[in-house]
Amino acid sequence: MRRAAIAGIGSTEYSRAIGRSDRALACEAVRAALIDAGLDAEAVDGVVCSNLDTTDETELNRNLGFGDLRFFAQLPGGGGAAAGLIGLAAMAIGTGQANVVVAYRSRKRGSGPRPWATGMQFHEGAGWLAPHGLLRPVDEVALWSRRYLSERGVSRDQLGMVAVTFRTHAQANPGAQMQGRTLSLQDYLESRWISEPLCLFDCSLESDGAAAVVVASSELARDLRHRLVEVAGFAQGISADYQPMANAWAADPLRQPSDVAGAALWEGTGVGPGDVDVAQIYDGFSPMVLKALESYGFCPPGDLGGFLADGNLALSGGALPTNTSGGGLSEANIHGMNLVVEAVHQLRGTANLQVHGAEVCFVSAAALAQTSALVLTAP
Repeated sequence: MRRAAIAGIGSTEYSRAIGRSDRALACEAVRAALIDAGLDAEAVDGVVCSNLDTTDETELNRNLGFGDLRFFAQLPGGGGAAAGLIGLAAMAIGTGQANVVVAYRSRKRGSGPRPWATGMQFHEGAGWLAPHGLLRPVDEVALWSRRYLSERGVSRDQLGMVAVTFRTHAQANPGAQMQGRTLSLQDYLESRWISEPLCLFDCSLESDGAAAVVVASSELARDLRHRLVEVAGFAQGISADYQPMANAWAADPLRQPSDVAGAALWEGTGVGPGDVDVAQIYDGFSPMVLKALESYGFCPPGDLGGFLADGNLALSGGALPTNTSGGGLSEANIHGMNLVVEAVHQLRGTANLQVHGAEVCFVSAAALAQTSALVLTAP
């Protein structure tokens, strides 16, 4: 098995409304990632993306001129896919199915329609939820969150530290949607409800933009432009009784796909949760961050409230600096692909808000969706 590494990263600007198509954004981000790696488009022989992307591998190839593709695949879903795309690319590299694989996500949620407002097809499990008014992801997550926060003993003040900390980090990121717009805990507590117990600032941004990653063998990446960033670990997870996103009828409603991925992620990596220098955790909604901390072994379930209150997610003095670019709550929500880009910046030492000496980074997708996670290292 060949070891795989991230050789290039690229992104567009992030905003509430970009006047370019999904396809144009995807091509722009992938081209930027290839330039960052120092590779020509002809070097690409593999492509992976979410099945929600409207620009597939054929369209991308037609516009960028990769040539013959030896490997291509899509993963289902949005928030659960980003880390999995990098893992899938790494497996293709490791088994010799491809030599250079592009992973990308292009999204126009900021300027696009609201699916629940224009008509949508519900997943099968929604038959248990939609008739009761749980139409939006935020409503499904809110149902689960109320029980989770109660059983874990997390107060609203403590939960608010997630949004406040990530907004603070975004102030150092000139590309963040919320750069220049600070947030205090009082602002958080006084904000309007979206779906109780989730308020405005518990919900990720609506964003237009795209981000892309180039994955290659470590042998090739070592000779390119940047410090080597290797894929040291990868896991996916779907719990046996899973239904997106509120598992209200399960034997254990608090158990989620992240618990499945968390049981497998660290095996064979040579590192554990205590070795992680910086984390990028999918924050479509604030309680997802807490569930990831629990599932991947960073904090015991009963200690989550105190962990947040003590400022452990902050770069300044925190035990686990998290979402150092602002994350989905304050940088942009490109379904987590922007988190992967920030992870690479941290391990290269080129982040806007840099964790000094970072060598191990944890990246997770949405804890409540069919999920995935990565361990990235800078050996």
